[in-house]
Amino acid sequence: MAGAPRRIGAETSATRARIVEATVQLIRDEGYAAASTRRVAARAGLKPSLVHYYFPATDDLLLEVSRQGAAESDRMIEEALTSDDPVRALWCFFVDTSRTAMSLEFMALSNHRPAVRQMMAEHSMAMRKRQVEILEHILGDRLKVLEGFDAAGLTVVLAGIGRAIVMESALGVTDGHEAAMAIVETWLSRLEPIGAD
Repeated sequence: MAGAPRRIGAETSATRARIVEATVQLIRDEGYAAASTRRVAARAGLKPSLVHYYFPATDDLLLEVSRQGAAESDRMIEEALTSDDPVRALWCFFVDTSRTAMSLEFMALSNHRPAVRQMMAEHSMAMRKRQVEILEHILGDRLKVLEGFDAAGLTVVLAGIGRAIVMESALGVTDGHEAAMAIVETWLSRLEPIGAD
């Protein structure tokens, strides 16, 4: 006889939110490998059984932390894309160092947790598609001033340069950063509408 389905805590629970926040803090302070059920419970001031009540498997908890991080990135990207200067705002998002530690942890986490890797890949593809649609709509023919670029290529290049600068800066490596940023600045200037100040 099969047992009844396991009961899981409500997604709107304050305790669940406390567990997720404790996990984020633990990952930020000590790395994703420190986010065991016992360590999370201790950080949240709860019993480990409560962590399992809300997140039956560690992957469930790590996926939720990843989802919330992705949602925050989405919010910031949407804000950039709907600003007065969306390309420049998107570039500023890519070189923002406030999320460096968590971004690196999520990338490392995705190497070891297939479910997290799949979620991150799906999220990245959906967000790239959104960026491309908006940049094509906003820039239209102006993209032609950057020979060889289309909207998809532009987003990949801006993100790639931004990530390289952010990750290397975290290591204390800055060689070539000013030159790379000057190149991007040249592109951004060329993409500005005619008559823009």
